[in-house]
Amino acid sequence: MRRVVSVFLSTWPTDRVRRKAGRPPDGAPLPLVTALPDHGRRVIAAVCVEARRLGILPGMTVTRARSLAPDIDVVDADPDGDLEGLRRLALWAGKRYSPVVAPDPPDGLWLDITGCAHLFDGEVPLLKDIMRRVAGSGMACQAAVADTAGCAHAVARFVPSGRPGIVERGNVRRAMSILPISALRIEPGVADELRRMGFERIEQLIAAPRAPLAKRFGRQLYKRLDQAMGQIPEPIDPIFSVDMPRVRRGLLEPIGTAEAIAQVIGDLSADIAAAMTKSSIGARRLDLHFERVDGHRPAVRVGMAKPTRDVRHMAKLLSQKIDTVDPGLGIEAMSLVASLIQPMGAAQIGTTLDSDRRGPDLPSIVDTLANRFGTRALYRAVPRESAMPEREVGLTSAMSASAAIAWADDLPRPARTIEPPEPVDVMAALPDSPPAMFVWRGRRYRITQADGPERLLGEWWREGGNEADTPLTVRDYFQVETERGGRYWLFRLGDGENPATGSMRWFIHGAFA
Repeated sequence: MRRVVSVFLSTWPTDRVRRKAGRPPDGAPLPLVTALPDHGRRVIAAVCVEARRLGILPGMTVTRARSLAPDIDVVDADPDGDLEGLRRLALWAGKRYSPVVAPDPPDGLWLDITGCAHLFDGEVPLLKDIMRRVAGSGMACQAAVADTAGCAHAVARFVPSGRPGIVERGNVRRAMSILPISALRIEPGVADELRRMGFERIEQLIAAPRAPLAKRFGRQLYKRLDQAMGQIPEPIDPIFSVDMPRVRRGLLEPIGTAEAIAQVIGDLSADIAAAMTKSSIGARRLDLHFERVDGHRPAVRVGMAKPTRDVRHMAKLLSQKIDTVDPGLGIEAMSLVASLIQPMGAAQIGTTLDSDRRGPDLPSIVDTLANRFGTRALYRAVPRESAMPEREVGLTSAMSASAAIAWADDLPRPARTIEPPEPVDVMAALPDSPPAMFVWRGRRYRITQADGPERLLGEWWREGGNEADTPLTVRDYFQVETERGGRYWLFRLGDGENPATGSMRWFIHGAFA
């Protein structure tokens, strides 16, 4: 099911002016408004939050505004600059969140996140990330997601909770019914006239006969209502940067089978590979857009670990996404965009002298797994410089450069550790004798062999020692083998003699394979 995000930038013109001018001076910023000339006078076009609190509203004259706030800062409005700023913001969002992003003038963005939310662990984390990053840039932001663009637009603007607005799947009618008439994106004059007729909420408009109101106010009123309810399509025309390689193929007849779509994907991959070869670049991310006959424009996105223009590899990754696309009544055109590119030199084509020793194509394997399970689910372990086992291993992307340090092989470590270490009851003689028996998770383990202790004195240069709340500075580790053949890694806090070095409690930190 389609899911659309609407991002509402309530004070976009004034926020853009402040961001362009740099950080405001220390203290509360002066009220800021933008103004346009109107028949020999200047009229307020946009206001900041501080100005609105003083009673200054768009449409008010500058003279009237100065009577309310004499120190108000007035700058010339720049509608073209505001639109260009929205375009740049949409291009940024398209690189990070979704292949289908478009500006929603004068103060918002559209994002079709169908099939994208799982990359951010769900819709709520995705919306929180958008709001956090936009707010961190000094702009007021509210976002909402719903099944339709109209519903998301209305919730983002008329349910100002300060938190992401989530309309659950299938609840568009319920969410829209309680909102005011003006949430339908109709002309202000039409909304005022409807209110004078007694229509306050959208649920009243839904229950009223259509013919008389459509005759009086035109077809636009019910077009907006039907779009918000999902009864007629409202496609989002995505924005593309001019420097993005892009190819498109219109089809003589609509297609809908997987075989036909795969054939077009192969043709598009060859086209875009040729275009990238001329520019000596490779694609790190590809967006495939489908233009359906009913107006909907679904899209899929695939990423690559390294820049590539291999036609077969790109077509394979894109073809694996065919099952996620609903062709509807048919697809009449398809476009392929390289939304993330990197310089790439010439590559040898064909068999090389050392082809037999080349080994597996790791980037292709990584691309296949990452596009199936998500890039966040694919990583590799690298060694880190640390004296404590829990800090000796770090996680990095699958194709990142190798670490400057190597794994230490003089002291064995378990393949998998328990984080955090779990307490166990141990029978052992102090101070340096290995444990003879331990109880873990209610089960008794009798030890037949043990090696140790390996003493770790912690990282005294870190604040708080080993732990943030308890300065555990000494650990004695033992490798033990039980009578059933299991091999475990136990440690005792403290040196076994001085209580100041630790509590003398025992923990299990891992198990050897």
